[in-house]
Amino acid sequence: MQPESDYIGVMTPTASSSTVVHPQRIPLGSPLRWLARGWRDLNETRFLGMFYGAVFVAMGLAIEWIYGALWQMTMGLTAGFFLMGPFVCCGIYELSRQRQDGEHADLRASMFSWLGNWKSIGFFAAMLTFLMIIWARVSVVVFALLSPHEMPTVAGVFGRLLSVDNLEFLAVWAAVGSVFAGLAFAISVVSVPLMLDRRADTLEAIFRSAHALWVNPLAMLLWALTIVLMIGASLAFFLPALAITAPLIGHATWHAYKDLLEAS
Repeated sequence: MQPESDYIGVMTPTASSSTVVHPQRIPLGSPLRWLARGWRDLNETRFLGMFYGAVFVAMGLAIEWIYGALWQMTMGLTAGFFLMGPFVCCGIYELSRQRQDGEHADLRASMFSWLGNWKSIGFFAAMLTFLMIIWARVSVVVFALLSPHEMPTVAGVFGRLLSVDNLEFLAVWAAVGSVFAGLAFAISVVSVPLMLDRRADTLEAIFRSAHALWVNPLAMLLWALTIVLMIGASLAFFLPALAITAPLIGHATWHAYKDLLEAS
């Protein structure tokens, strides 16, 4: 493994997407190294990434409020969360790129970094949103098929999730959810950093991301579990913690991209 500061073949954000990138095999413990590097990025960029963390906190609070006041609108707002997520994360990746290239950390420049490849990143965000909507609909269908009495409501879905009375539902719901979660992770693990850094188009970025996961299934499984635990714990127990955990994961994802893909 080459030193962190020596990114052979990595081009600046103005680079052409014609460069071919190939996945590298990485050690199983790489996710821990990515977190350590991500923390260093967060610290050395003067914690500017917390601005984006605060955006995620605000989005989470909005979803909570809408769910309590008018739960029917929750799906639409959650779709907006998925739609905006890649654009927000671009700013975190750009801060890591600035630090990597020895540039001064510039929050304003990071806010507009996605403009250099906005069509590809926007299309990818729309794909994630569409996948989320399909999953939400499938969840309702699964509930309806396995619920013997009533059509599902949001409250009913959560009540059944917290109950062990219907293990069949829990098993089917978890199995179907794992398929959707695995697909979303496979296409997104390094897609946005690649589109930002090399101006790759959406389909190329998705293919490279899925290929990187195929080459390193165990390490990427560990990385997925790490993300779920950190972000999930923040959402479940203390939403303001997202102000730290979200940018930390974002910075670490930039280093995952650098380790997983090499140019030739």
